[in-house]
Amino acid sequence: MITTLADRIRGLASLFWREVAKFGAVGGVAFVIDSAVFIWLFSGPMHGSEVWAKAIATIVASIFSWVANRFWTFRHRKQANVVREAVLFAIMNFVGLLIASGCVWVAKYILELNDKFSLFIAGSVVGLILGTIFRFFAYRFWVFNEELDAEPAYSHDHEIIDLHHKPRTGAVDTVAAAPHTGELPSVKNG
Repeated sequence: MITTLADRIRGLASLFWREVAKFGAVGGVAFVIDSAVFIWLFSGPMHGSEVWAKAIATIVASIFSWVANRFWTFRHRKQANVVREAVLFAIMNFVGLLIASGCVWVAKYILELNDKFSLFIAGSVVGLILGTIFRFFAYRFWVFNEELDAEPAYSHDHEIIDLHHKPRTGAVDTVAAAPHTGELPSVKNG
């Protein structure tokens, strides 16, 4: 029983780390989108409005992120109610937006760092790291929280959980696997 439980936990951990890897890949592309839009906005059309530029960049990257996470990272956990899922995703991303924009606000108005490099680091590095940690757990446990899908296209996800489950070998299993002949198994001495 303990071995079965340990095997099940290893399978769940394997699935979890696969989700983390996919989430990281989506996040990497979203980071490029977010950073490019942020730099473009605060260097041009929104010069002097860095907090709003960060908010808009986060919204653009979040739209990409929702689509990629829904159809790739957490495809086996997507909710049947798309509207509910999108609303939860928007709420969680609003919190992530507040985290990233809050980091820019702190850098600009409390630490009085007004150069572009410092504001970029505050929003796109510190804010991104803190926001990403929050988003992963929010997406995993609140947004994309359905049980593994039963659709045939995703059946391999169930196998990942059971991948580490190996039949136990030993004297107990040998006796249990022996054909029933009505005789007791012989024990060799020596």
